Amino acid sequence: MPRTVTAPFVWQDGERLICFGTGTVADAVALLGGPGYALLTTERALAAAPHVSDAAASVHLVGPGRVDDLAGDLLGEVTGERVVALGGGRVIDVAKAIASASWRGPGESAARAMAIPTTLSGAEMTHGHRRARGARPDTPGVRPAVVVNDPALSASQPVPELAASALNALGHAAEGPCTPRSHPVAVLTAMEAARRLTAAFARPGDPDRDGLALGALLAGHMIDSTGYGLHHVLSQTLVRVAGIGHGEANAIMLPHYLSALGWRFPRQHDALAEAMEGDPSEVAARICALTGRTQLRQLGVGPEVLDECADIAAARDDLELTPPRADRAELRALYEHAR
Repeated sequence: MPRTVTAPFVWQDGERLICFGTGTVADAVALLGGPGYALLTTERALAAAPHVSDAAASVHLVGPGRVDDLAGDLLGEVTGERVVALGGGRVIDVAKAIASASWRGPGESAARAMAIPTTLSGAEMTHGHRRARGARPDTPGVRPAVVVNDPALSASQPVPELAASALNALGHAAEGPCTPRSHPVAVLTAMEAARRLTAAFARPGDPDRDGLALGALLAGHMIDSTGYGLHHVLSQTLVRVAGIGHGEANAIMLPHYLSALGWRFPRQHDALAEAMEGDPSEVAARICALTGRTQLRQLGVGPEVLDECADIAAARDDLELTPPRADRAELRALYEHAR
């Protein structure tokens, strides 16, 4: 299968500017409004774009942990009108949470979040994020005002991590068309995202990284308008309770979630199968095998932890977005199938 070649493009989407294409990161500083921003990043991301760090007024490394706690710890340190994230979903969500915490009310100016993604999380395209610890509870979610998506960075992970990140994006593409907030544009976008994300792994050798980057961007744009549901609940609860990685949780749970999707939404499931050129659960399982971890037990997750996950997940309001709402028994069974 030939490599995807997408010409660089600039997309003015409402209040935000999205710049996509290989080589785009070279112009990142200018696109971000020039030097002088606060930069949130990681060691890996810094090595990939040192010029972005050189132009920053301050640099803050974001380690592992919960977004609300990480953002809360940085509230007193990160200052300025621009908060730039150079990193994956956790780093971007922390930047969004910090920018959101600067909001003081309607008509008041606030810091702007901006993002240069280094994974396929899609966080740069959404306004969803946890609030910073200590922030006002009524602070609104924010989307990055500028997105610089260069496939050389956003699809730069080694293949095992890249496959997990791609399955996270594929979960977005599968889930969005099935929520009550879905609409025709979301469905069309989701199917194209699913096609690109799946086709990227269909060729021998290294995956089609440009195709993955664009597929994840499309899936992120789509899920921002439709919201998350069952797959998000299953995976995020695992991350918080079992302490496993975000990508690993999404990758392992996706084949099992897609089976649950099939009987709920047969029409959407059939459309997804056409886009993925195969049974969605089987295709997702093949990609998951590239991560090296296909079962929760390989990550040390035991039955007692899954009992707690099922209890907590069953109380999540987001389950309403994948009707009929999954009960505790179904959630526990899905976790058991993945164990």
